[in-house]
Formats: sequence, structure tokens, C-alpha cells
Amino acid sequence: MRQQWWQQRALMPEPEESILFRVLTQALVSVGIIATDIAAETHLSLWAIPLSLIGATWSWKRRHDRNIPTKFALAIGMLVALATFFVNLIGNRELNDTRLVLVELLIQLQVLHSFDLPRRKDLGYSMIIGLILIGVASTLSQTMIFGVLLLVFLAIALPVLVMDYRSRLGLSRSSDTKLTLRKVNFSSLPFTFAVTLALGLSIFAVMPRFSGYQLRSFPMSPQMQLQGEFNNRQITNPGYVRNGNRGQGTAGQGTATARNGESGQMDKTFYYGFGDRINQNLRGQLEPKVVMRVRSQAEGFWRVQAFDRYTGQGWELARNNQTKTLTRSEWSYQFFLPRPVRLNKTKEVIQTYTIVSELPNLIPALTQPKELYFPTTEVAIDSEDGLRAPLALAEGITYTVLSEVPYRDRTWLQRAPIGTPTDGQTYLQIPPQIASKVREETQTILSKSEKAIDSPYEKALYLAQYLKQRYKVRPDLPLLQKNEDLTEAFLFKYKGGYPDHFSTALTMMLRSLGIPARLVVGFASGEFNPFTGLYVVRNTDAYAMTEVYFPKFGWFAFDPIPGHELIPPSIEEDQTFSVLQRFWQWVAGWLPSPVAGVLNRVISAIVQWLGGVLGWLIGLFSRGWVGLFTGLILATCLSFAGWLSWQGWQKLRYRRWLNQLSPMESLYQQMLRWLAIQGFRKHPSQTPLEYAKQAQDSKQSHAQTIEEISQAYVSWRYGGQSANLRELQQKFWAMRKKKSVHTPNPPLW
Repeated sequence: MRQQWWQQRALMPEPEESILFRVLTQALVSVGIIATDIAAETHLSLWAIPLSLIGATWSWKRRHDRNIPTKFALAIGMLVALATFFVNLIGNRELNDTRLVLVELLIQLQVLHSFDLPRRKDLGYSMIIGLILIGVASTLSQTMIFGVLLLVFLAIALPVLVMDYRSRLGLSRSSDTKLTLRKVNFSSLPFTFAVTLALGLSIFAVMPRFSGYQLRSFPMSPQMQLQGEFNNRQITNPGYVRNGNRGQGTAGQGTATARNGESGQMDKTFYYGFGDRINQNLRGQLEPKVVMRVRSQAEGFWRVQAFDRYTGQGWELARNNQTKTLTRSEWSYQFFLPRPVRLNKTKEVIQTYTIVSELPNLIPALTQPKELYFPTTEVAIDSEDGLRAPLALAEGITYTVLSEVPYRDRTWLQRAPIGTPTDGQTYLQIPPQIASKVREETQTILSKSEKAIDSPYEKALYLAQYLKQRYKVRPDLPLLQKNEDLTEAFLFKYKGGYPDHFSTALTMMLRSLGIPARLVVGFASGEFNPFTGLYVVRNTDAYAMTEVYFPKFGWFAFDPIPGHELIPPSIEEDQTFSVLQRFWQWVAGWLPSPVAGVLNRVISAIVQWLGGVLGWLIGLFSRGWVGLFTGLILATCLSFAGWLSWQGWQKLRYRRWLNQLSPMESLYQQMLRWLAIQGFRKHPSQTPLEYAKQAQDSKQSHAQTIEEISQAYVSWRYGGQSANLRELQQKFWAMRKKKSVHTPNPPLW
């Protein structure tokens, strides 16, 4: 078994032996290069064609060798070509068309690729590059000269395809390693050529030419058709009715009734907090069900909407009439969303949402969305940056959002003064009858701090933490009286309330100090599935938080609900090994605590070390183009060093294995391995004498030596006869010094 393993490690793929196939493939690529030169009026072919011819010749002579050092050198060359491509793409100083930059990259890659073409598959890559070049040339050409080159290309491409097909079937192997034209049936080629030409010209004439070099596409459902006009002020929450009409989207008026008809009761399926007006004087609990699955580059709060006006027992959108409708073009699913200018450092995060159960027509997204890919021609954005769809989010809808999520730099936010956005008085609104009482209580709480708190950011943190620690979640909270204020009852009467009541109280406390704040509702990240990479979000993950405004930095959320993190998860926690850490947390839940503790410390140390190394590499890659390609070249060199180390270790294992064998067995195994590297392989089902006979039948130049060593091995192994090892070893080394002769007809086992 070990013998077969070492033999298999020594094997390499069968090289392509057809010279004509190689010549025609090279001619095909050359025509593509010339076509782009003529169409674009450049001079790339002056250096590319001669160099690729030299590379193809060198590759033919070295087709039986592994050429590992050459592959690493070519990899470095391709990285340099890629760096040049990006420089030209951004600067575009010499080439005035991005298509030409692409052509230049393809030609450079083809020249490098021509130095490593041992197999038919490698020639196939060259054929594809030639096809791409002729295609780009067709978009650049403005004269009829391209038509002549296209005919030449087709004339070469047809026999190349025939020979590629024959090579796949193994029909291109012959005793003299030459494929003659007589073996190819050209009788049907004129008809095939005419049909191909007619079909190509028809497609060329009918199909319009769209510029597709700058398209950006993300997962999204097929387009949905809207019946009637889009009323951007309407929010449709299927779980609640308004004035007897189901689905009109308000779950918060005093007359609002849950779908089950019980006044003051929450719907058990749909979260109450989605609407243009919500009532927080409701009681009940949601029955858990999955509502959506999210694939995101970072964990976060899937924000749905925010409210600016406090009603005493709930919230409403005071400026719902300022909601704006956004329309996209017919040929693109991309909506560009308005973004305010901020000082924050941001990170682009791509999220793809798949709706599992019906939701209101509010579109969840991470904060500060900048692009939306949604399957309708219109969407809306309200005054509080909430996104709305023309229809309710039905099961199966998929859409994608690109957000510029800001980093939460505590140092900068501490320095931010108190200020209000445009129409900011709305975010300071508080009922007069409770304003002074709430302000006094808030100032009393702040005075309990060991050190003075001056910045709005630190005040928000302290108050949120105070509510978490000193107030309780009360699931048995009675309904409020008609004129009873929710914030006042929470702070002074019940010392707690429902989870969302904590956020309402914090918002009012901050407003009483003159700090702009609003209530935001959405979904927590949900349960991360390490096997699918998706966040599974349930209706019970919906809750409310407080958003605080900081001039020049925007809105940031604070979570005062007990059991929640004070700061909601965001890109600051987007660690390199976050997925692996979540998977380990899932595994650790099944292990005994002592075992999990020890393994946790070991894994944490390993992750910390790997994170430091990767952090250094990422820092190198982020230093502009020079740092990026320096890092890539360094990674390639390290890979080459790793390959050399692996090869040395393999050779050491092989030698140790040979030393454990008897001298005759060792000599025989060395001969099999060397012949396998040269292309003359022994099938596991062959006996040593059958293998020696195959060498004679195939007229191997080493057939005599192979037979003598095989005969001696059989006599030793099965007859117990000793052999003249010194003489056999000398013949083996003499065979190795001679130029290897490959079998023209290797067995097709």
C-alpha cells in the first residue's frame, strides 16, 4: 500500500504531445492579439507574439517536467501584471478605455501562461483567452478589417476544436507523437464553417451592444409588479388593524386593536412596533417564529424604522408626510440612497436578506444604507431614514443592501457637543407635564456618578447602564390608565416595565437634558448558524433602542434593556475569526465546563496569535497598491518556501522508508519511482515481469535494465535467490544518467 502511495505521489498529468494542436492554438491567440491591436490601434502584438512563441517553444521542450520554480516565478509575474492593471485602471493615463486595460492584462497573462503549457487543459485556457480577445476586439472595431481577422480566427478555431475533442478522447496519440492532417476528417468543415459564420453574423446583427464593464449585481428576487399607485405614507403591518381595516399599519392608536380583537393585547405573531404610530400600552408575548435569514459581512442591528414624537403611551412619525419616493431605472435594480456627510470612518457592509415569513412593508437594513437592490421599481425613505417598499415583504423575497456603517469611536464622540439636526426640536419634544420631573430625576441619577459627567455620550452610557441595573423587566405590568404617562409610570411608579419601555424612558431622560434622541426599532442580529453562514432572525428578536444624535457624526444607538449589550454589535466586533469563534461556542455548549475551559484558553491563545499575524498581513495589504502587491508577492514567496520545505520533508520520508527495506526491494522501488516520473508507469495490477515485457513491447531504451532488475527482484522475493546488487545498482545509475525516453503509448488503465 505504501509502495502505491509513493508511486502515485510521483505521477504527473499526461502532457499534450500533438505539435500541430499546440501550433494552431498559438496561432489562434496570435490572431486575437492582432485583432485587438488593429481595432484599438495599439502595438501590443509587437512584443506579445514573439514572447509567447518563445514561451510556447520552451513549454514544449519542458512538457514532461513539473517546473515548480517556474510556476512560482510566473505567479509573481502575474501579480505584477495585476498590479499594473489596477494602476492603469485607476490612472488610465496611457489607455483611454477600460476595455484596453483589460486587453493588456489578458495579453500579459497569456504571455506568462505560454511558458507553462504541458497539458491539454492548459492549451484550453489559451483558447479561452483568444476567444475573449476577439470578443473585445469586436466591441472596439470600427472598420471592416476586423471581419477579415474574424474569418481567419474561425478558420483556425474549427480545427483547433476538432483536435481538442480528439485529445479529450485520447485519439491524438500516435507512435511518432505527430498528428497528421489525414487523420482529421475535413469534409464537413466547409459546411460547419458556413453555418457558424451565418449564425455569428445573425447574432452580431440582432443583439445590441450594452456596456457591461461597470455592472454590479447582487442576489435579489424577480421584479414584483405593483397594482395601483405607491402610497409612500402607508405602512402595512399585517398583524394589526386600524379603525376596523386590517393592514393599514398602525399598531398604536388608542383605538387600535390586535388582530384577535382584544383591546390592549399584542398580536402573537407580528411585532407591535412597526407602523406610523405605535402604542406601547399593550400586553402579551410573541410566539417565536423565523421571519428572515440574513447573510452579512458583519453582525449588526437590522434597523427597520425610527420615531421622533412621543405621545405619552407610544410613538409616532411626526413628519410622515415628508416621506420621499425613490425611483430606479428600468434596466438596473440599484437604488442610490441619500447619505449625509459625516466625519466618521466607515466600512462598507453588504447584507442579503431573505424573507421567510410575511413582514410589514418596511425594509430592514444596517444603519446608513447607501445602495439598495430591491425587486420593485419604487421604494420610499422617510424622514427618520427608514426604508419602505410598495408591498408587504412576502415570503421568499430576497434583496441586498450596501451600508456605510460608521465606526463608533468613543474618543471622538466624547468630544462631540450637544447639537440638533435640521428640525432638531422634534428630537427634544417631551410632554410639559413630565418634563421637569424627569429632568430632576435624571440629574439626580447623574450626580451619583463618582466622577463628573459632562459629555452627552458619557451621559447616555451612564443612564443606559443605570436603567439596566436599577430597573426591572415586569411581564405582569398592568395596563396604564387613559391619561397616565408611560415614562412617568416607568420611572416613579413601577420602577420598570416591558423591555421596550426601558428605551422609551432613556429617550425621554436624554431629551430632558437637551440631548437629541429618538426611538429606533428593528431586529437583533439573530442566531448565527456556523454551517450556513446565515443569521436566523425571529419575530422575538424585534425590540426598540434609543438613538442619540451627535453633531457631525450622526446617530448612534444605546440599549438600556436588561440582558442586552449596552452597545449593540457592529463592525467593531467584526473579527477575523468570528465565524470560528461562534462555531466553537456552539461546540463548547455540549462539553463539560472544565474541559471547555481548558480548550477555550488554548484556542484563544492560538486565535490571538493567528489574529496578530493576519493583522500584520492585513496592515501590509492596506498600505496602498505598493503594500497590496508587496504582500501578495511575499505570500507567494512564503508559499514557495513552504513547498520547498514540503518537498524536503517528503524526500526525507522517502529515504527513511527506503532504509527500512531490504537492498533488493529498495533498488526495485527506486526504479519504479524514477520510471513513473519519466512517464512510464507501472499499474498496481501488473506483475514485475508484465511490466518488464511492456517496456520491451513499447521499445523503451531502458528495457534491458528494467528486465534485469525485475527478474532479480522476482527471484529474490519468490525464490530466495540473491542478486549481484552492485552490478544492478550501477546499471540503474547509468540508466538515470542517460536522457529519458518516454513511452509514446502509455497504458490507458
